Amino acid sequence: MNQVSVSVHGRELALPEIGAPLALEMLLPGEGEWEVEIGFGKGRYLLRRAEDQSQRRFMGIEMAAPYYRQARRRLQRKSLTNLALVRGEALFVLAALLPSGFASAVHVYFPDPWPKARHHKRRLFDPETVDLVLGLLRPGGQLFFATDHLDYGSTVQGILESHPATDVSVQQGVWPDGARTNYEVKYETERRPILRLQVTWRPGAGQIPLHPLGASGIVAATSARSAELDPPA
Repeated sequence: MNQVSVSVHGRELALPEIGAPLALEMLLPGEGEWEVEIGFGKGRYLLRRAEDQSQRRFMGIEMAAPYYRQARRRLQRKSLTNLALVRGEALFVLAALLPSGFASAVHVYFPDPWPKARHHKRRLFDPETVDLVLGLLRPGGQLFFATDHLDYGSTVQGILESHPATDVSVQQGVWPDGARTNYEVKYETERRPILRLQVTWRPGAGQIPLHPLGASGIVAATSARSAELDPPA
């Protein structure tokens, strides 16, 4: 089974304490809207955003243990009470541990493009995985994405634009609040081209459409991952 760790207020919790799928109201009680960053790295943007927007609730997902531990230490020092950190493989966390439609915003900045064809199924933005990302959003919620791999970015843009429930726009230049990650600061200094996308999720009432190119695959993947959590008696 995939290994997952969860930290709240800098304290690591065991999954049985909060359940699977994750009981979000037990993690961070309150009424604030949720934002999620997938692949938060060293936590530059996530921690700053949680500190600046104390009325909102935040979740960060990161697979790399050193980055997760570093962010957890910074979370403890800042005494933030509106941020939960999750260490685990993102596609597993999205498919098996998180509810759908709970977030007002999802942030994905400079993800691994997995350039080799045989690795494409590991991408967050493949036709068979993109619905796991978009499915976190409530109607009207927004996805923010950036990459310096322009070929991959073009592929992501095409996948998102061909989804039946998205409106996609290109952010011209840096974000209004400035560079959001360490990579973005570096690449802006180097004048490296960056593709930034802002996507609005607009499913119809009671409808959560799947990407037409990946619908059958995502249904099978979700069923398989759910079975990992509920093995037969």
